[in-house]
Amino acid sequence: MTVAASDFVKQTGTSSFCVYNAQFTHFTLLSTSHLDLWITSDQCSLVMVEKDGCNSCLISIRVLRVSLVDELEGRIDSLLEILVSREVFTRDDREEVLCQLGPRARVRKVLDILECKGEEAAKIFLSISSHHQQEAQTHSKEVNTDQPQSIEYNKVKQKHKDILRRRSESMLFYNTRHGEKILFSEHYVNLLLADGHQGLEIKRHEVLTFGQKRLSMQQKSAVHRKIAPTELFSNTKGNHPVKKVLVTGVAGIGKTILVQKILFDFGGNKNHLAFDFIIHMTFRDLNLIDKPTNFRELVLRKNRHLAKTLDNILENDNKLLIILDGFDEFRHYRSCDVDVFVTEPDEEAEVVEVLGSLMQGELLPNASVMLTSRPAAINHIPVGYIDRFVLIAGFSLDEVQDFFLRYFQDSALADQMFAVVSANELMLTLCYIPAFCYIVCCILKESRDLCGESPKTMTDIYVQYLVALIRSHTQSRAETFLQEQRAGGIRQLSDIVLKLGRLAFQKLMEHQTLFYSSDQDVAALEGCSLVSTFLDKTVVQEPGCTEEVYSFAHLTVQEFFAAVYCAATDHPLPDAVTHTAGPVERTNNGHLDLFNRFLSGILSERNANLLSRHLGLCYDKEKVKTHRWRIIREVTVLCDNGTHILNHLHCLFEQQDPSLALELQPKLLRVNVSDETLSQMDYNAIKYFLDLTKGDISELDLTGTGIRCEALRDIQPLLLRCKNLWLGENNLDMDAVQVIADVLQESDSITHLGIGWSNVGDDELLVLSRAIRIKKKLEELWMEGNRVSSRGLLSLSGLTPNPLKKVVAIWNDLNDTESRCTQENITVNFTDDDMWEAWGEWVFGRCEVSSNEKLVMVLHKVCNVSVHCLEAQWARTFYKKLSQLIKHRIEFCTEDDICKKLKKFESILDL
Repeated sequence: MTVAASDFVKQTGTSSFCVYNAQFTHFTLLSTSHLDLWITSDQCSLVMVEKDGCNSCLISIRVLRVSLVDELEGRIDSLLEILVSREVFTRDDREEVLCQLGPRARVRKVLDILECKGEEAAKIFLSISSHHQQEAQTHSKEVNTDQPQSIEYNKVKQKHKDILRRRSESMLFYNTRHGEKILFSEHYVNLLLADGHQGLEIKRHEVLTFGQKRLSMQQKSAVHRKIAPTELFSNTKGNHPVKKVLVTGVAGIGKTILVQKILFDFGGNKNHLAFDFIIHMTFRDLNLIDKPTNFRELVLRKNRHLAKTLDNILENDNKLLIILDGFDEFRHYRSCDVDVFVTEPDEEAEVVEVLGSLMQGELLPNASVMLTSRPAAINHIPVGYIDRFVLIAGFSLDEVQDFFLRYFQDSALADQMFAVVSANELMLTLCYIPAFCYIVCCILKESRDLCGESPKTMTDIYVQYLVALIRSHTQSRAETFLQEQRAGGIRQLSDIVLKLGRLAFQKLMEHQTLFYSSDQDVAALEGCSLVSTFLDKTVVQEPGCTEEVYSFAHLTVQEFFAAVYCAATDHPLPDAVTHTAGPVERTNNGHLDLFNRFLSGILSERNANLLSRHLGLCYDKEKVKTHRWRIIREVTVLCDNGTHILNHLHCLFEQQDPSLALELQPKLLRVNVSDETLSQMDYNAIKYFLDLTKGDISELDLTGTGIRCEALRDIQPLLLRCKNLWLGENNLDMDAVQVIADVLQESDSITHLGIGWSNVGDDELLVLSRAIRIKKKLEELWMEGNRVSSRGLLSLSGLTPNPLKKVVAIWNDLNDTESRCTQENITVNFTDDDMWEAWGEWVFGRCEVSSNEKLVMVLHKVCNVSVHCLEAQWARTFYKKLSQLIKHRIEFCTEDDICKKLKKFESILDL
């Protein structure tokens, strides 16, 4: 704000004035006989201060109020102390100012009080401000800004570190007995952190996506650089500072443990992170806020010790790290890409607007922010503001062994237990996830005599985990407990498990993972010490009240207890994902996938007996029979129809009953597991089912599964039994193509092969053509949407029309001239053949269920067509429907980059 002298004279009616810079950048006080002159060295804005009695100083303060708030917010506390020492303000005045939230609000209060105190107080205030600014400028020239802060600042900094150290010294997340402490320093094992965006696809249940991706990531460290926690905010490329870091990983992989590691090291004065303060918040706690708030209040909720120094901390925001843990648990996670911003720490708004402004750098732009989330929610994070993407890949094999040593505290016993796990593929796979590594160790420690064989399925592991923890809690086996307490003890035990199960089931059906103490089902568990074994409690202090919120240690534990409740009570079995559900419905209903697998495993004979023996849980034999019949019926129908079957195969795998295969008699053995990023456990379930069956496999659809060379090798014996093998929409490198070639050379069954949209080029096609010539069994080769040129098609010469009756190579790297000069039975353009209409419907269906990112990839090929390709009626219809689909996607697209690409294709297809 700038006020000219002539204008000010009109306002005040006086000719006395002083020169004053409204921006307070730098000024010098001069005196004359009639006026004070404040002359700025930058911009000379004229403001008058009359010396002889009128209210010119007060008027100056009113005119410059906005500029004064901007300039003085960084030093209002010290200025206030000077005003008190000069007896301009009383101690009561100071307390009234300090009660205001935020430095800007305090400046405003000071100016309000000056209005009441009159002209003399205003004049002294301006004089003090002038000299205070001069001193600050002089001090800034003499003292380097990186020099140590004031003694008080450093005292608070050390106190904050001590508090963070105490809060993070125990691994409370892994406590299995009430009050037990597991020291973080003794049990922390290094996590594998990979720098860079891994592009993990979202699956129905994230815990099961990992499979062997950890191993491949460790082998490809040159592509995805491993980094240490100390390097999260270091910059190795260029001068752009790393301020916003997004850490992702599946449930239980160690995101919260990584946060605890940072807090623990910082609290222990390991100054590898160049921050003065770290503020830690969890989205579970933030979910409890249901009224407007501000960033200052969010910080002070659990850090009241910072109240007096918080202004200074926020002023030095370049030395501040804010950690926001568990974004995927935030109830407003879909709305954080806000366009209504908060720019001041004491500015009130909805919590989602405060956090969205922080993530996007509108609030505290110089502060560093670390955000953790499961992959499922990262599409809703404004990633354009993220400087570094980090994936937690869990443990390496060496770190699994290290964890066993730390857990068992005996090298010989640790080696023995690790050998047991190494012999069990499922258990070893789970051990790469730290939380489940702990569960496996707990089972091995407590339940070596519970059953005669090691667990084979996820349900086996969780059943033994439940029994092991209860044994650990009661310090005796359930039979002993039964003898001591007679019939009442085990009945009480089963009642508690069922109450936990009821809570888990009801909330799972409602998509809830947090439970308030006021909830009826939570209240029913009051007074039971066993509950603390399975439920975590968060206590949040609110003004005037204390909120208690509960949650299961992991979502998988909640799903397991829900399945136990459903299996052991008269509650009807919920409908599974039926064979009539389309891909879209499957995606939406996927939150029950693992629940259904647990339910199937619990209703198996071996686990039903185990839970009955140790917990007194009884199962209705009719319910077991009904569930078994339903699996047989649905798997049979799915095989006949060729509909998606993966989760049903998992349910079958959890039963571990070979006799079921004898009752499964589908007319056609068609196995469709498409559009899933398959993990090792998925392949285990597929192999288990197909190994139980005999004869040829009519169809195996692995479209869009992310299958790689190693997995193809693993299931090669099954591929040799396939008549129709669909491997499209996978990135097939030369190694993977070589496995397919080996199948073509050996198989007497395969007649149809699909490798469309798989990045296959001329060299890969040459390898396949050589293999086809050996057995000469392949009749149809579908390879649309690849990189094949006329040179690649030449390698098929002599193979058409016998044995290859049809080769589909549309949307490849062929120009118009080459397209018209192809060999017999090789199709590179559309025709009016009836077959194409059905094929077009299939392609459109694939587009409908594709993510926006995948749709853009497909459109790059599909939209690269010549006008003569649209002569067929079906083609015109196909592209019109595709154009309508793109319009629909644009309407609901929230990602600017993807939206721009979709609009580009919309203009191309504006038919």
